[in-house]
Amino acid sequence: MTAKANLPSTLRSPEAEIAALALRFDRANGPIIALMNRLGGSVEERLALLPRPVLRQIEMVTRRALEQSHRLAAAGRAAPSLGRRATPALVALTGAAGGAGGLATSIGELPVTITVIMHAIRQAAEAEGFDPDDPAIRVECLRIFGAGSPLSQDDGVNTSFIGARLAMSGAAMSRIIASVAPRLAAVLGQKLMAQAVPVLGAVAGATLNAAYLSYYREIAEIRFALLRLAQTHGAERVLAEFQAAVTPIPLRRA
Repeated sequence: MTAKANLPSTLRSPEAEIAALALRFDRANGPIIALMNRLGGSVEERLALLPRPVLRQIEMVTRRALEQSHRLAAAGRAAPSLGRRATPALVALTGAAGGAGGLATSIGELPVTITVIMHAIRQAAEAEGFDPDDPAIRVECLRIFGAGSPLSQDDGVNTSFIGARLAMSGAAMSRIIASVAPRLAAVLGQKLMAQAVPVLGAVAGATLNAAYLSYYREIAEIRFALLRLAQTHGAERVLAEFQAAVTPIPLRRA
């Protein structure tokens, strides 16, 4: 889990870059996500009204999509790059197609959306000099989905991963997926509720898919940049400076 040599970062102090990453983290939630956060309570209540079999289906589909997302996203590395703007357009198209038919087609669209987002996360790792097919980096890519969410007030970076070294195995990967899948399923379940109305759901699906892609890609870019800096300057120093620079998350009243 080693990044390629980055001479400029080695020579200069990391404070300015860490401060810039903290600012990006503070701004990770765009206007669509901010609106969903304001509506979060009512959306969560609606989500709770879904029949348990539907909720179980969402989690099952999410888990299977996570299990296959690395393999499918890796296949995209051989395809010609369409540029940074093409991915939001693609994920918006899948959201629109899923939302056009209501809840049933929205659930069927989830694996495609997860794979497209995973492709963007892998690109973020690669941009920082990491091999997205390295077993440890594959784990970190999966953890992006579980390290906070667009619709929560927790620490979306959860930087404890930076100093970790895992003995990777199939069982370890399964444990990571088992811990991430319920959290991601809850986020996607809220999205599906917004897509549940046929036709109107197409607009919601396109808009939310693009917003979620933007969020997870931003978090991935921040995390892997921090990991690169930690390997050069030390994890404790980088984490301390980052956490000091991030705006504290306000506590919610019960």
